[in-house]
Amino acid sequence: MALVVQKFGGTSVGSLDRMRNVAGRALATQALGHQVVIIVSAMSGETNRLLKLAHELAPVPSAREMDALAATGEQVSAALVALAIEAQGGQARSLLGHQVRILTDDAFTKARIKAIDDRRIRETLARGSIAVIAGFQGVDEEGNITTLGRGGSDTTAVAIAAALQADVCEIYTDVDGVYTTDPNVCPSARKIDRISYEEMLELASLGAKVLQLRSVEIAMKYEVPVHVRTSFSDAPGTLVTKEDRSLEEVTVTGVACDKNEAKVQILEVPDRPGVVARLFGALAARHVPVDMIIQNTSYTGALGATDVTFTLSKTDLARVEAELEGLAREVGGQGYRVDSEIAKVSIVGLGMRSHAGVAARMFELLAQENINIQAISTSEIKVSCLIAARYAELAVRVLHDGFGLGAT
Repeated sequence: MALVVQKFGGTSVGSLDRMRNVAGRALATQALGHQVVIIVSAMSGETNRLLKLAHELAPVPSAREMDALAATGEQVSAALVALAIEAQGGQARSLLGHQVRILTDDAFTKARIKAIDDRRIRETLARGSIAVIAGFQGVDEEGNITTLGRGGSDTTAVAIAAALQADVCEIYTDVDGVYTTDPNVCPSARKIDRISYEEMLELASLGAKVLQLRSVEIAMKYEVPVHVRTSFSDAPGTLVTKEDRSLEEVTVTGVACDKNEAKVQILEVPDRPGVVARLFGALAARHVPVDMIIQNTSYTGALGATDVTFTLSKTDLARVEAELEGLAREVGGQGYRVDSEIAKVSIVGLGMRSHAGVAARMFELLAQENINIQAISTSEIKVSCLIAARYAELAVRVLHDGFGLGAT
């Protein structure tokens, strides 16, 4: 007997008929002798509807109240799916984040899980019931409802799978696996049968929407096998697993693109030790993660000054843009510039560790299309380039075909 965690996204629970399908799939898994835990997202479009209501009432709504509001979408799904299971002759119990006690920090709208009390889940399973848990949510030390950020139900599922030491965590979505790139951008994209945690982590951080980044981090840390598949068929999907030698045979595994970033330049910052630490310390205190960081001679040529350039998400930019002038002055800078019309395009692959010339090939492919590179960042298994947003889809197709990733 295995313990199986199944997560169903918004499209998978988007209607009562689809909830019945979820119930039938869970009961079929239980009929094989397995214990089943389900994690559900809000019905498709529901979270956006709730957040829109909040913004109609308050242009900058309280983050605490936003979490209290947004978490209700998953509460509805959990109760309805439990009812669907009971209607088909099964036993089920819905549990919310505070009932399971998924303990988080108090960073509203992007809380991080600190601990999970799995006793109520195990009690539910011991009674022969299917545990239906609301994803995306938790509770802080003060009892406030918190949410884990967009895609947070993935993180809930993998974290619970880790806490329960589940045999597998199945992520059911509207796509049938992880692809070499977005099929909507590049029709020749193909499904990947197996991908390493490291590669999936890079792709998730670079804009791939299949799995939330933090869910992959948890899966890798606790070695949770994750199977990404569609809820609309029984076809096998993509297994996210530990690295093995066969995965290293492919130089580039996938191409990712993120158009949700903005570039910020802090101008004429004094070029002395500690200044950059103060700047990024101030951003960290505001819970603003940054990505690419470049420091170079000041654009104006001011003696003893440097321009500090970094990228961050457009969502975070909207939160802190009003403070950028003050942050620049605080570190001795002379103002700032923002460019929101950028995109980050990246290639990822374990084989890049042992193959020379991959970055050069990427730059060559972009140059052939007259796509200018504004910034570059690398890791062992990734190369990212910052480009103008208008070239994003062209760059993805060029790199995908140029590295021979298309379906044969």
